[in-house]
This record gives sequence, C-alpha cells and structure tokens, in this order.
Amino acid sequence: MKSELNIPIKISIYMVKWLTIASLIGLMMGTLSAFFLKSLDVVTQIRLDNSWLLLLLPISGAIFAFLYKKFGGNAVRGNNLVIDQANGEQENIPLRLIPLTLFGTITTHLFGGSVGREGTAVQMGGTVADAVGRLFRLDKLEREIVIISGISAGFSSVFGTPLAGTIFGLEVLMIGRLRSDGLFPSFFAAFFANFVTESFGVTHTHYGMGQIPDWSLMLFIKIMVAGICFGLVGWLFSRSIVRVKKIYANWFGNVVLRNFFGGIIVVAAVFILQTQRYLGLSLPLLKDAFNGESHWFDFIGKLFFTVLSLGAGYQGGEVTPLFEIGATLGSSLAVILHLSIPFLAGLGFIGVFSGATNTPIACFIMGIELFGSEAALFFFMICLISYMCSGNAGIYSAQKVEVEKGVLFLPILTNWQNRKRK
Repeated sequence: MKSELNIPIKISIYMVKWLTIASLIGLMMGTLSAFFLKSLDVVTQIRLDNSWLLLLLPISGAIFAFLYKKFGGNAVRGNNLVIDQANGEQENIPLRLIPLTLFGTITTHLFGGSVGREGTAVQMGGTVADAVGRLFRLDKLEREIVIISGISAGFSSVFGTPLAGTIFGLEVLMIGRLRSDGLFPSFFAAFFANFVTESFGVTHTHYGMGQIPDWSLMLFIKIMVAGICFGLVGWLFSRSIVRVKKIYANWFGNVVLRNFFGGIIVVAAVFILQTQRYLGLSLPLLKDAFNGESHWFDFIGKLFFTVLSLGAGYQGGEVTPLFEIGATLGSSLAVILHLSIPFLAGLGFIGVFSGATNTPIACFIMGIELFGSEAALFFFMICLISYMCSGNAGIYSAQKVEVEKGVLFLPILTNWQNRKRK
C-alpha cells in the first residue's frame, strides 16, 4: 500500500526534474538557433550581393577542415557522434563542437556551399543536452534520453515544428523502433526551444498546398508512383553523398586538401553551368516549386550541388536541401501525373525527406504542422511509400537497423526460392 502511495510522488519528482532539464536545454538551444538562423539570413544576403565570394569557398573549407583536424577530435563525426551517444555509446561530446559546426556552417553559406541547417542544429542540441546531463549527474539511460531531447530541441527550433522535432529525436536513432521512454522530456525540450527561438523574432516561411483533391482510385495510383519516385530520389541522395565522400577520400588523404579541392569542383561546376541558383539554402526554389515556376531539372541541380558540397566535407545539414529536392521534384511530377502542382510539391517536400532520413512518422507530423491537417491521409501515405522504397540506409550512417524494411516478406521469398530449387 505504501509503495502505491509513493507512485504519485515519484512521478511528480520525475516531471519536475525533466521539466527543469528540458527548460534549460530549450533556453540554450533556442537562443543558439535564433542566432544561427538570423546569421544565415545575413550571410545569405551578403553572398547574393557579392557573388564573387564564391571564389573563396575552397579557402574557407580548407580552414575549417584544418580547425576540425587540429582541435575537433571526435567532433569531426558530427551528427553521427550525437546519434551514437543517444544510442548508448559512452564517448564525450566536446563543447567545442558547437562553435565548430555553428561557424563552419555559417561560413559555408557565406561562400556558397549548397548545404542545409538541420545538421548544425542537431549537433548543437546534442552537445548542449550532454552538458546539461553532466550538470545533473545523469546515469547512462538518462544520458541517452537527455541527448534525444537535445536532438528534438535542435530540430524543432530550426524549423519551427515542435511536434515533428519531438518525434524526430525519438525516431531517427533506429529503423523499426521509436524511443517512447524519452517522449516527455523530448516534447518539452522541443516546445521550449521553439518558443525561445520565436521570441527573438525568428519567423518560418509556410507554403500553401492549395485545394486538396478528392479521394479516388486513380489518385491513389498516382500518389503511389510519386511516392516511389520520392523514395528512390531519397535513396539516391544518401548513397551519392557516401559515394562522393569515398571518392574524395581516395583522391586526397589529407582532409584539408579534400575540402579545398572539393570547393574548387563546386566553383568550377557553377562556372560551367553558369548558375548560382542551387547554392546556399536556395530557399527561392521552394517558392518556385509551390507556384509552379520551377524548372523540371531543379531537383537534379540541387541534388548535384548538395552532394558535391557535403561529399567534400563542408559543414551543414541535409534536410533543407531535401525539402527543396522533394518540392521541385513534386512540382515536375505534377505536370506529368496531371495533379495540382502545390499539392504534389507539398507531398514531395516531406516525401523525399522521409525516404532519406527513415523517419516517416516525424515527416508525417511535420506535414501537418507546416501545411495543415486537411491532407493528413496523403501525408501519411506518401511518407510510408517513400520510406519503404528508400532502402535501409539513410543520410545518417550511425542510424541503427532494429527491423529491416520488408522483413516480413523475406521468409516468404526464401521459402519460394527453396521450393523452386527442389
């Protein structure tokens, strides 16, 4: 009886403890994200006003490669270091990871590298959370949960999506498993971080999907086709980055030279193709996609420049480029499939993201947060189809596979093959 009476007390202590931790993570991560996002706006405008800055991209890449090599230690592993710690590894996440990834990403955008912002936010969130965890002397399991909360806070504050950020932190660690034990602190860390970021006057652009079509068998078939395309492009994106990194590593054993010559290749590609449309965040691509003003090849251009930039080792994230690749691909497919352009651009926005990150639930929720609940059924469908068609490897190599996709089908296929041999 006494034990039962203690349950409410234990739960109250648990909630107060994690609310305190989540509020500290939210305050620090929200402030960092506000500085980061405002800095990106400033440096992007500077680059647009001074296109010659692109010529300095190789030098900036070499400088930060040297800084990572000299002072970074295991910080060079970036997102994968944070994910590994959330999965139970016991490496230290050094505080120097914050300035390295923060200013490394800002300078990459200043000089024209085609990268995003989520990777930086996730790394900063994980680092902040680990530091807070040490302050509270958390045990091994609690350390995993606090780092998950930091991932959620980073994602939420940089995109303005606290619900998607909550689930992303719980879902990104492992395919086939969602860490529900971290749900309470992850939500409040994501909620507080987003609130703090927006309190600094940071706003997030939202796009309209227009009229949502009525359900029909033909619409189902068209969405299936689009979802397969989104999944395959997500797979192509993640595998291409891995391939380009291996090529650069084989060519240049020295990471400083790798970044320098990788930057030269990006600059050369700009001059050969005579366009800077795909450099930096490239946010105008999203506006063009939803307005039906994008070129059919825009998704190829953004994918190409992002793979070259990230493959060479430049600091930044993958998610914003994935949004743009997906939206422009959806806009192009809409013409072929005779569907509403903003409708399919919106599905592509989250669909390619789902395939490349293996986080369909977080992407589904993000769709609702960004575009409204009217198309929720279509969001869930497109995320699942893309997720199933993108393979078991995504943009995060540290992401573990608890259950392989299609595993229920494998015994059937194996039995069929065995009978055929007999």
